[in-house]
Amino acid sequence: MNTSLRKSIRPGATIGIVHIFFVLIGFNMLVAILFARVSGVKQPDAIPAPVYLMAYSITMGIWAGVAAAQKRKQEFRQVAFAGCVAGGFAGIMAGLLEFGLAIILVKNINVRDVLTVLSANFIKGTLFGMQPAMGVMVTVMLFALGGTLGGALVAFWNSTPFQAFLNRGIRFTKDSVQKAQGVTHGKNRLLWQIASISLLALAVVFLPLNWGSYWNYVLGTVGLYVVLGLGLNIAVGLSGQLVLGFIAFFAIGAYSMALLNAPLPYHLMWGFWPALVLGVLLAAVAGLLLGLPLMRLRGDYLAIVTLGFGEIIRILLKSDVLTAYTGGPRGIQNIGGPTIFGRPFVTDVDFMYLIIGAMLLAMFIYSRLQNSRTGRAWLAIREDETVARASGVNTVRYKLLALVIGAAFAGLAGAIFASRNQFTGPEEHSLMASINVLSLIIVGGLGSIPGTIMGAFALKGLPEILREFENYRLLAFGALLVAMMLSKPDGFIPSRRPKFQIPIQPETREAPKEQDHD
Repeated sequence: MNTSLRKSIRPGATIGIVHIFFVLIGFNMLVAILFARVSGVKQPDAIPAPVYLMAYSITMGIWAGVAAAQKRKQEFRQVAFAGCVAGGFAGIMAGLLEFGLAIILVKNINVRDVLTVLSANFIKGTLFGMQPAMGVMVTVMLFALGGTLGGALVAFWNSTPFQAFLNRGIRFTKDSVQKAQGVTHGKNRLLWQIASISLLALAVVFLPLNWGSYWNYVLGTVGLYVVLGLGLNIAVGLSGQLVLGFIAFFAIGAYSMALLNAPLPYHLMWGFWPALVLGVLLAAVAGLLLGLPLMRLRGDYLAIVTLGFGEIIRILLKSDVLTAYTGGPRGIQNIGGPTIFGRPFVTDVDFMYLIIGAMLLAMFIYSRLQNSRTGRAWLAIREDETVARASGVNTVRYKLLALVIGAAFAGLAGAIFASRNQFTGPEEHSLMASINVLSLIIVGGLGSIPGTIMGAFALKGLPEILREFENYRLLAFGALLVAMMLSKPDGFIPSRRPKFQIPIQPETREAPKEQDHD
């Protein structure tokens, strides 16, 4: 077997293994259902029509073809052939899997105790409703067709005419951006700033009125996670402290609001605003008390200790022993909402405005800190703590400050979260919530406000919209993080590293003066 053929078979085998894994967990059906909804089918069945499963097979073949052809600088025919080989080999592996599924179907073997998705209807759907031999043959053909299309797409992308067209488009875009910057800067800069701020204010005021309850809830959740992400970004993205139990500060803010502003268990009913302030302060104090004994720890050790702190808080909140004080596993209900000038917040629109205000406040504080002397000290600690200490930076003080401010952000988000939902319980503050916040800042970009917003939309907004993929959230997180580490290790929108440049003095070309010699 020559080298070129081996290079084509290897990605085909990889995609074939991925396809087998997808089938065994039922992920192929979810993708087919998504294709059905995109095509206009509002309520697809649990087993979608064969045409959508065929579209899934072609998509997997395209993936194999692209993987086999993307590093080749050959002619169109050779690249397309490499894609066809990769897709065909992946199809053979898929066909072998379907042959095994057909045997299970014919002999009526019950494997659902091990693989729950492999029902008779599921296996028939995987075979496109055809006879086993015909279904296997169609699968191999579809994968080979998709591989050929993938190779052809790569060849077209690398072709000289398309690259020339793409370069012209990039140059045109850059020229347009430069012209726009020229218009929006200079003497017109103030006018453009006023106009952009006015448009943003109008959008903030009118969009929540027209989104509806569902979208206000989803986007409100995204906004709260933006505040959480900015708080964690202060600790992780700016000062370089890996904190895994960050959701504990969120829980402290939420339970402070619940205990001070709910009928049970104490009937204190302080009101929203005093409870909000106290929740933020208690979260900040908790960050200080946690940080004092941890300032000598770095990296994995700090992550493990903060992870333990988060789990301790969750277990205490869930404990039956403390049910009389924290509500125990049942949590606390009927948490009161805010009022302004006697007007209570009762609708989702009111809470959406409150969350937008919290986001703007968090982004303003974060931006001011990032661009201040404190932010530069955090950056020095993140890059090399030993060098920062040798340069005169009080590392203990600044690391504690980062943890305290980040915890205060989490307390703010937790208090608003509990008030909006009128409920809080220990299951809302699990380890997975901490992983969600850490994932969103890694995906979006450490130390970046736009990156945090994008990460919150990607990891909290999309799962709410695509409910069918909820069981595969961990799989999606893992795949997305692996893809990010390979393609964009700094995140989708990484922060811009500050650049300090010493101005270069122009060289003087004066003739050397003659010296008098006695």
